[in-house]
Amino acid sequence: MRLGTGSLALTALLLMLSCGGTPDSPPAPAADPSGLSSDELQNGIGPAKETITLGAVDAALATKGQTLFETKCMSCHKLGERFVGPDLAGVLSRRTPRYVMNMILNPEEMVKRHPEAKKLLAEFLAPMAQQNLTVDEARAVVEYIHSFKGPDASQAQK
Repeated sequence: MRLGTGSLALTALLLMLSCGGTPDSPPAPAADPSGLSSDELQNGIGPAKETITLGAVDAALATKGQTLFETKCMSCHKLGERFVGPDLAGVLSRRTPRYVMNMILNPEEMVKRHPEAKKLLAEFLAPMAQQNLTVDEARAVVEYIHSFKGPDASQAQK
């Protein structure tokens, strides 16, 4: 009986030491409450993985993006005004191109898991619809948004 109590005490002591560390050890860093990596927080969750640097507008890509935007996006989004969804003029000054692409390509998971997408859903009360675009098509839409310079989409550079 005495041996069992000692073993139990020794086990408890070892457990406390292994879990608590030493008094001088730094506390573990707090995990992000969303469970997302810093890359996912900045660039969204989805298939767009490559970093995109926007420079001079690629006119051919922007034209393709305009066509896609007009057929897939304009029922909910405008450039230069709030509509069913957020105004997309200036979105690339608030979000990375990869974030915008991942929102286009993976809206369900973004709204479910990404804190900024959750805030947008709470504000606009309409989840973004899946448009089934490819990564290349989403990139073209981003180029079109990047080309926007005026108060309405008709003033986008071509």
